[in-house]
Amino acid sequence: MQKEAMLIQLGYVPNDALMKQLQRIEENTSGYEKIQKHIMDLHDHLKVDDSYVAMSNSNDFFKIKIEAQSQEIAEEAHEKIRHFCEKYKVIINKLEDKNTYYIIGFNH
Repeated sequence: MQKEAMLIQLGYVPNDALMKQLQRIEENTSGYEKIQKHIMDLHDHLKVDDSYVAMSNSNDFFKIKIEAQSQEIAEEAHEKIRHFCEKYKVIINKLEDKNTYYIIGFNH
């Protein structure tokens, strides 16, 4: 998938800085080419739970952010993330005391 198309699918307006950030994320995420499409699929699946995949402002990783308004919907989003990780062998890191995860890479 082209970087520009990926940025648009994630809700960004592509520009040079975002393209460079996406490049750093790709380089920083082990096995990225194996999970790229699945990251976009997860983003689409999480939208109904008021959650999404985005580029982190503080680290060169994709982050998964759960912003569900109810505990029930948040749990549904967490379950989708668990399923995503198991099915596609994706390593994530959950931030302590937050409904945020970083996508670290592919578990070879």
